Amino acid sequence: MKTLRVLALALCFVPPFASAQPEAPAPAEAASAPVVSMSARKVYEQARSQLLQIRTVLKGRASQTSVGSGFIVSKEGHIITNFHVVSEVALEPANHDLVYVTADGREAKLDILMLDVLHDLALVKPAAPADSQAKGKETATKEAPPVWDALNFRSPKQTLGQGERMYSLGNPLDVGFAVIEGNYNGLVERSFYPQIFFSGALSAGMSGGPALDQEGRVIGINVARRVDGEQVSFLVPASFAAALLERGRNAPPMKGAAHAEMTRQLLEHQAVLTDRFIAQGWKSATHPRYRVPVPPERFMRCWGASHQSRTGGLDYEDSQCVMETRIFVGQYTTGAISLRHQSYDGSKLGTMRFAARHSASFRNENFRRLGGEHMTKPQCHEDFITHDKLPMRAVVCMRAYKKLPQLYDVSVLVATLDQNQGGVQGRFDAQGVSFGNAIKLTQHYLDAYGLLQP
Repeated sequence: MKTLRVLALALCFVPPFASAQPEAPAPAEAASAPVVSMSARKVYEQARSQLLQIRTVLKGRASQTSVGSGFIVSKEGHIITNFHVVSEVALEPANHDLVYVTADGREAKLDILMLDVLHDLALVKPAAPADSQAKGKETATKEAPPVWDALNFRSPKQTLGQGERMYSLGNPLDVGFAVIEGNYNGLVERSFYPQIFFSGALSAGMSGGPALDQEGRVIGINVARRVDGEQVSFLVPASFAAALLERGRNAPPMKGAAHAEMTRQLLEHQAVLTDRFIAQGWKSATHPRYRVPVPPERFMRCWGASHQSRTGGLDYEDSQCVMETRIFVGQYTTGAISLRHQSYDGSKLGTMRFAARHSASFRNENFRRLGGEHMTKPQCHEDFITHDKLPMRAVVCMRAYKKLPQLYDVSVLVATLDQNQGGVQGRFDAQGVSFGNAIKLTQHYLDAYGLLQP
């Protein structure tokens, strides 16, 4: 069956090894270039001094490995950006440094204070100069700390209206600071965590930059865009950034890799995810013969298709439900649930040919996914079970995360065995869950199967 993929692309820019030569615009294109509105110009000029580029560089070499954006949110110099912008430094601090660059070219190192992995946010702050760190406390207290010009968050009491104008700022593709006009189009439907649907053309390198209202107040943080659409971009609501600032305002710089803190947050996420998934139950009438688990589309999106053989072969229908919210943890994502099933009609094949096709389809499943090198090899258990008078073949596989202890991926394969020329095969996957919740979700999925008709 066709595989559905989440086509959301994070906006951190990884510099290419060789840059393509830009094409010169045709005269007609240059003549029709859009003119920036006075509102956009005003917002940009007011926020220019608070806007930063955030660079990850190889330690001791000053060669950048990725770039994003950020903005100042306190007079003490606290800066908000995305977690995926600083993830290399957070996960491999021995190999990378974090620096900021202002619009007028000033550059200095940054320390990570606190992370919000679930909402893809990070709180950072300019590192204290080496000479001041060497001084005694008494000397340090006599020096007045610098006062930073900061952006303000828009009050959550001032709700956003559909179509309200927004201005996203950042450094797209590392070519210079820019302002992008767009509109607020509400919150993204079926997102597990709230995200703003921004109808503006965000580009790589703008990750972590602010989205402002016409008064220059922060209402969102650039985070991702859809690669299969035009001007479909996503922002983290500013309330999560404001909360992160309050929690981490007085936090000391993080020391060492952030895997323990990431694990703590992911364990909280998987507990909420498991409870919400089980509590929502299953749709009814999903198959004429069986009870087949298909979830309501509250935080998942479901698609289906019918495939009729033109050569007298196997007819089948398939259904797939996926979460479009995933948690970025470095070189891969986790924290999501997906499930699918295929309903087979092999009456044109006969019993023997159908059995061969049905069995081959079951064996064709695998447990590889992006980021697999960060996990142990899968451990699987196969059994033949009967639930609600329905005989089934079931395989359960689990694999553990090497650097995120107590977290596992679980996969469940099911094939019905009550017909000689038809049946259903299903698959359930949960990523980044505890061992106990992996067992709970497995049982919840298996219990959803049953026989409606003899």
